[in-house]
Amino acid sequence: MGMGRRKRQVQEELWIASDSLPNVPQHAFYEKLNALLTEAGFDDFVEELCEPYYTANVGRGSIPPGVYFRMLFVGYFEGIDSQRGIAWRCADSRSLAKFLGYGREESTPDHSSLSNTRDRLPPDVHDEVFCFVLQMADERRLLKGKTVAVDTTTLEANAAMKSIVRRETGEDWKEYVTQLMKEEGAIDEDDEPSDEEIRRYDKQRKNKKVSNDEWQSPADPDSRITKMKDGRTHLAYKAEHVIDLDSEFLLAAEVYPGDAADTNTMLPSLTKAQQNLHEADVCKKIEEVVADKGYHSADLLGECYRWGHAGVRTYIPEPKRKTPWNWEDRSWSQQQAVCGNHRRMKGDRGKRLQRQRSERAERSFAHVCETGGARRSWLRGLEKVNKRYTMTAAARNLGLLMRKRFGVGTPRALQGVFSLFYSLQLTTVGFRNVLRPSYRARTITTARQQNQQSPATAV
Repeated sequence: MGMGRRKRQVQEELWIASDSLPNVPQHAFYEKLNALLTEAGFDDFVEELCEPYYTANVGRGSIPPGVYFRMLFVGYFEGIDSQRGIAWRCADSRSLAKFLGYGREESTPDHSSLSNTRDRLPPDVHDEVFCFVLQMADERRLLKGKTVAVDTTTLEANAAMKSIVRRETGEDWKEYVTQLMKEEGAIDEDDEPSDEEIRRYDKQRKNKKVSNDEWQSPADPDSRITKMKDGRTHLAYKAEHVIDLDSEFLLAAEVYPGDAADTNTMLPSLTKAQQNLHEADVCKKIEEVVADKGYHSADLLGECYRWGHAGVRTYIPEPKRKTPWNWEDRSWSQQQAVCGNHRRMKGDRGKRLQRQRSERAERSFAHVCETGGARRSWLRGLEKVNKRYTMTAAARNLGLLMRKRFGVGTPRALQGVFSLFYSLQLTTVGFRNVLRPSYRARTITTARQQNQQSPATAV
C-alpha cells in the first residue's frame, strides 16, 4: 500500500455544496443528553421562560434560549472555563453543532451572543433552569432531600492583586508604598523612586497586611482579597454547595464574596436549597445538615434549631475549646442546639455522616471546579459569576442524572468505558493463557520427556 500525502492547496475553494460535506455521526453522549432534554420538554420550557425578556417582531431573532443553555452545559462537559473557548469548541466540532441543533451549512453562535443573552436574562431565569434539572431528577425518584451537606471553596476572580487601589484615596499600590517611603525618610519629598527601589523597600518592611476594608479592585469591586487553597493570596469569590448526601445532587450552588464567613452564609444557602426544592415541586424538607467545624457557632446552631417550622438537626464537629461554655449570656435555644449537636456528633451516625460529607462534598467541587472549568472565572461581578456557576452546577446534576440512567456521566467517561471493556478483554485472554497452556508449551514438555527417556537419540 502506498503512503498517502497531504494535499497542498494554495487557496481554498470559495463555494462548497452542503450535500458534499461528510455526514458526521453525533457523539453518543450528546445524543443521549439531547434525547433526555427533549423528553423532558426542555426547549419549550426555556422559550416560555425567556419570552418576557424579548420584544416580539422587532429586529432579527436572537439565538434560541435552548442553544444558550446547551452551550453553557458544553462548557462543563468539555472542561472549558471561558465563553470564547465554548464558542470556538462548538464551531470546531460538527458533533457539538448537531447537539445545538445546527446543520452542516449553519454557523454556531459567537461568544458575543452568549454575553448578550447572559446580560439580558436575570438570575431568576438561571435559577429556574437549575430547578428544572432538579425536577427531572425527582421525576425519576432520585432525589431524597432529607440529609444535606454544606461546604465551601474559593473561586479565582478575573482581577489581579497588583491593580488594587485604596478605597479612601484611590491610590494604587505603587503610590501607597512611595508615600510610606517619604513618611519614613527613605527618600526626599521630591524624589520619584524606581520600580526596583519600591519592590526592595516593600520586601523589607514589616507588618504588611492587605485588608478588604482598605483595598479593592477597580476592575471587579465584588471580588475580595482571599487566601486560596494552595496558599496564594488572590482576589476571589466563595462558592458554597448544598448537596444531597443520599443522591449526591446539588440542591443549591451559591457564590458569595470571598471574605464572607461560613457561619453567615450557611443559613442563606439552606434557605435557597429549600426554595429550589419547592420550585421544582419536590415535596421534601431538609431535616439534617452536615458541615465541618468551620461552621460551628452557637448563634448559627441556635438559628438552625429554630429554622423553618421544626428546625433542622445539625452534625457539626466542635472545635477544641480552652474554656467551658458560659450559658448565662446565651439563650435557651442556643444551649439546646449546642448540646444536641455535641451529643449527635458522639454517636456512630454522626461520624458516618462526616465521612460521607468529606467524600461527596469534595467530589462535587472536583467535578464543578476542576474538571468542569469553574475554578477560574473570566467574568466580573457577583451577579455574572453567579449565573455562570449556577449553570455549571446544573450541568453537573445533568451529568449525574445521565450516569444514574445510562451509566456514563461525561463524554470523556464514555471513552473510558470502551477502554475498560478493552482492558477486561485483554485480562480475560491473559487469564486463559495462564490457566490453559498453549499448544506450543505442551509440545515442548512432550519433547523434553522423550529426550529424557532416550538419551542416545537425543545425542
